[in-house]
Amino acid sequence: MGRLLRPLWRGTTYTRLLHLWVPMLVVSVWMFIDPSRPWVPALVLVPVGLIPAVRTGEGVQARLLLVAGDSDPGFSVAPSATWRDRLRTVLWLEVRMVLGAAAAFACVWLPTLAYDLAVGAGGPVPVGLPGLRGAAPRWWTPLLVPLPLLALYGSVVGLGRSVTVVARGLLGPSAVERLAALEERTEQLLERNRIARELHDSIGHALTVAVVQAGAARAAGDAKFTDRALAAIEESGRSALADLERVLGVLRESGRPVSESPTLTGADRLLESARASGAEVDAEVSGPLETVPGPVSREGYRILQEALTNVLRHAGPVPVRVRVAVAGDLLYLEVRNPSTARIPGPGRGSGLRGIRERAALLGGRASTGPHEGDWRVRAELPLR
Repeated sequence: MGRLLRPLWRGTTYTRLLHLWVPMLVVSVWMFIDPSRPWVPALVLVPVGLIPAVRTGEGVQARLLLVAGDSDPGFSVAPSATWRDRLRTVLWLEVRMVLGAAAAFACVWLPTLAYDLAVGAGGPVPVGLPGLRGAAPRWWTPLLVPLPLLALYGSVVGLGRSVTVVARGLLGPSAVERLAALEERTEQLLERNRIARELHDSIGHALTVAVVQAGAARAAGDAKFTDRALAAIEESGRSALADLERVLGVLRESGRPVSESPTLTGADRLLESARASGAEVDAEVSGPLETVPGPVSREGYRILQEALTNVLRHAGPVPVRVRVAVAGDLLYLEVRNPSTARIPGPGRGSGLRGIRERAALLGGRASTGPHEGDWRVRAELPLR
């Protein structure tokens, strides 16, 4: 019994009833004007439903009255963009009026019927059931009072649920809107992945340099080397803080401009940071790096940064050969170092996956793994 009466304690039961009554206000006004043609309001709904903004209003009403507080209402509040959306809106308005008429009839006639049955034992039935109007008093008619009340309860709950189901079907997002929402969600996920890679590369590189420098300074026991190591740690920390501030600015969507991501024109800073950590870096840079498009140059910088970070993290201060070249329509990046047992195998580690993902996003390709006794990271990025 408690489960059966549970809808009585839900606010949506009454807001849905209110939603069904709203179109009946228009009908009632029209009935004062011309009761001989009650079908006119339904006819007027056809051109009204073709107005694009009407779908927005109906969607807002449905969200507020049919599924109040629902985190996933399933109703679109965008104007009609296609004729299919407009025809769905027209059909919704007609169905809403039909269900509203049924709800209004039930809310008026069923309570009246309950009253007639209640007074039927003390005098002639004033309205009553068909065949009982004006009939003599019956002692058993009051026993039937719960029946129309139960019918009223079932009508209110049933019609409320029905109008919600119909609204989800006719006011729900169209195929175009669902595709647009999916594209927006995809863009959000791609942006989150991009920010995660930015933080991984920048902060990971700074921490790796700091760890290697601190360990080397402690082992060397040389005051001058320690000063150089601390300077390198300070520079790496400042760079990481600048990257972190830029990424957090994007996350906050603040109005102030944020600094751009570093590009390959600043690759010397990466090479000097690796040299300061004890690595012997042999760099070969050829081609006009300043002509490389911004997105390609930024991703190339991050690939080079992650490759050098992996060298310092897994191999330590070893000789490193770096080649950066712009030739034709491609940007070539290659980082090689002597292979050690501590270097992870191909495909392992989020850093190596990030290198391949960055190259793939630009339509290029990247490979990581052993090559001729060395560990090699190689990337080819198209400039167009």
